[in-house]
Amino acid sequence: MSSCSDSPMNTPTLESNVTSVSGTYSKSRTGSTDGSDEVVPKTEERELLLSEVKVESFAEEPPISPTEPVRIRRGRGRPRLYPPRSPTTSKATKARSKTGCTTCRKRKKKCDETKPFCLSCQKNNIHCEGYKPVEIWKSGKERAAEARRGSTDVKFELPPLMEGVENDIDRLLLQHFVSRASCVLSLHEDQSTNPFTKILLPMALRHEGLMHSVLCLSASHLCSINKSQEYEDRMAHHRGQALHLLNQDLERHKAGETGGIIYEDSNVAQILLHLLHSITDGNTSGEYRMHMIAAKKIAMTQKSKNPEFQSLFDEFFYYHWIASQVTSLDDAEVPMMDDFNLPFQVNPSTAALIGVSDGLFGFISKISNLRRRMRSRVDEGLEPIMDYEALLAAHAIDSGLRSWVCPQTPGTPRYTISMLYRQATWVYLYRTTKDSKPHPFIKSAVDDGIRYIKELPAEGWIQSNVLLPLFLIGCAAFEEDQRVEINRAFSGLMACTGLGNITYAKEVVDRIWALMDARDPDSWDWEKIIHANGWDFLAT
Repeated sequence: MSSCSDSPMNTPTLESNVTSVSGTYSKSRTGSTDGSDEVVPKTEERELLLSEVKVESFAEEPPISPTEPVRIRRGRGRPRLYPPRSPTTSKATKARSKTGCTTCRKRKKKCDETKPFCLSCQKNNIHCEGYKPVEIWKSGKERAAEARRGSTDVKFELPPLMEGVENDIDRLLLQHFVSRASCVLSLHEDQSTNPFTKILLPMALRHEGLMHSVLCLSASHLCSINKSQEYEDRMAHHRGQALHLLNQDLERHKAGETGGIIYEDSNVAQILLHLLHSITDGNTSGEYRMHMIAAKKIAMTQKSKNPEFQSLFDEFFYYHWIASQVTSLDDAEVPMMDDFNLPFQVNPSTAALIGVSDGLFGFISKISNLRRRMRSRVDEGLEPIMDYEALLAAHAIDSGLRSWVCPQTPGTPRYTISMLYRQATWVYLYRTTKDSKPHPFIKSAVDDGIRYIKELPAEGWIQSNVLLPLFLIGCAAFEEDQRVEINRAFSGLMACTGLGNITYAKEVVDRIWALMDARDPDSWDWEKIIHANGWDFLAT
């Protein structure tokens, strides 16, 4: 009897081997006629082998006729206008430049980008609009932050507190006028007693035209110390505004049909400040004369109701009027009383200028009148130049100076500057009446004058009155050692005050020295030298 392994039911077939290799059995039961169950193996799909593929035969196509066109099947869609270029022959694409000039970009022309204007526009005779500014790229976050700052950082300018003081520069000019310029123009260092700050400044706070005049004078003084286009622009602005408002006031104040003008104190103050502006500015065209003429008319026709302002006006006007005779060929004589006093009184202790309050300018005016008389005799060829009347006038002036008593307290700077004016007045008289040659008398007088100058404080308010006596003594310095001291005094005066007219006064003195060394007899007549140069300025 055979074993179970030999039974046909247990003998593995080919199909069962193939199936066992590729997977496991999956049994299903089917019904049979005899009621027995038969196990049917389930096969899975496998990959198709190349050897099992049968070659399908195709019918042979007829050969293509050479006379028939070849039909090429094109792809669907819009036909190409040009065949595509091969990658090897195609040109590299270039991005369009956005840095050309505005004109070329509008015309859609190539720009050579020459700065500041391109050559393409110039060759085609076209106006080149230039280039747009380069904009720095900013992210959206940065742009939003700028927008927020622009909306929150809104600043409103405060309106001016005082009429005429319009910006920060004007406020600086006002401060300079109070702290420096007012001290240069007066003998008062203390602002509480300085007439410019005590009298004129409160008037300027109530009058716009006077405030413009104050700022113009301050800007002029700053420019003489340190040249600045910014200060020059403000000076021109305030000067134009001041003159415009002054003319408006004068038109409004015309009295009746005669056309006479009644000047208010603020307008008179403006005239004085414009007169002083010609000094600080160093003007040599005689600009001060029109202001001097107006001030002279005011002095002769009207008086102020304010006694302090009237005293200030009298002193400043007569000081500059008499001093102008020292450097000009004007034939008009200043009216003087027989006792050499001015037709008004100024308290020496409160005087802003030396020479007027103490009576010395009465002597200077007489000497100027004597010089005009002698110059006329020289021009007409009359002999002798010193006639009998001139000799009597010179003797009277000399006697008056010897009997003059200084009203200032000895040992003070005011006393020293008064004695300096007395010394310079005598030198002025000597150079008018004596020959232009060295002499022991004039040498001694100049040496004493230099000693007075050296005794004065080198800085401060006292230097504001030094220029006129320094000029007169300098025009009589025959000795070389004297000229060294005069040069040192001029340099110190310029550094201290910064007045623009000092430079021209020094040039005249240098010219006089050259004539002295050449033994020129006309070296006494510096007025002619100034006139020959086309200059007209105040040595104050």
